[in-house]
Amino acid sequence: MNRSNLIKRLLVFFIGVPVILCIALVRSHAHVALHAFICLMCTVGACELHNMFSGKIALHKKGFVAAMTVAIPIAAALYAVVPTFTGGKHLPGITGPEFITYTFIVAILIILAVEVFTAKTFEQSLVRIAASSFSVLYTGFLLTFLSRMSYLKNKGQDVSSEALASFLLMVFLCDSLAWFFGVLLGKSNRGFIKASPNKSIAGFIGGFIGSIAAGLIAYYRCPELFAGPLYKIFIISSCTAFAAIIGDLAESVFKRSAGVKDSGNTVPGRGGVLDTIDSILMAGPVFYFLLILLYNPK
Repeated sequence: MNRSNLIKRLLVFFIGVPVILCIALVRSHAHVALHAFICLMCTVGACELHNMFSGKIALHKKGFVAAMTVAIPIAAALYAVVPTFTGGKHLPGITGPEFITYTFIVAILIILAVEVFTAKTFEQSLVRIAASSFSVLYTGFLLTFLSRMSYLKNKGQDVSSEALASFLLMVFLCDSLAWFFGVLLGKSNRGFIKASPNKSIAGFIGGFIGSIAAGLIAYYRCPELFAGPLYKIFIISSCTAFAAIIGDLAESVFKRSAGVKDSGNTVPGRGGVLDTIDSILMAGPVFYFLLILLYNPK
């Protein structure tokens, strides 16, 4: 890594990470700023994914795919934010968090309908349907697990900021220490994963150390959420690190298959939005599921 990219990456970490944490921690109107940011990242990410795939396979129109994809986090935002403006009342038809899943299903149904009624030939129908549905799932639905953290309560106490900060810190420290250990100690143990030859065993170990360290910080700083035996936080942080690493490697597979170096050029030193949030996309559902399972916030 040359000096210019190193400086850009460090600036993103020391400036970008605190900014994202600040956005996540603003509780106003059920984290409305975070929901807006998620919708923005979802839209840009869907466009980047479309650009990556467009050189290899047949696709539906970019605007249509992006609209279907961003509909999912918009649904999550409506469920979380609207009651803060209406005295606790949801919009008609929004009966619970399952509204997010219903919106996901409707988006897939619309994709199928568009293919049924607009396709002139059907040789590429399977590819178009699969690619559009994957975009809705990957850059839309998976991001809603951040949204779901924004309205968590434990014994009546709002623990949304604690959950969001803990999760983001686990992912950011996993990513950062994986990079640091890889640069410092990984030269002799790289190349064992073909999808990303620069990744090293030392880097993976550093990622787990970073996530577990973040988990320990959360355990001692947020007892209102992480009360209980210490082993629970080790389970959450270790599994979150594993999912984050898989998310990063999966993005490498997408790029290699598409024949591109980065998903875009939006983030200095990182590439595109998908290059930046790939770990969050896969780690979010894992963290959320284990948090509910082990600590039972509502």
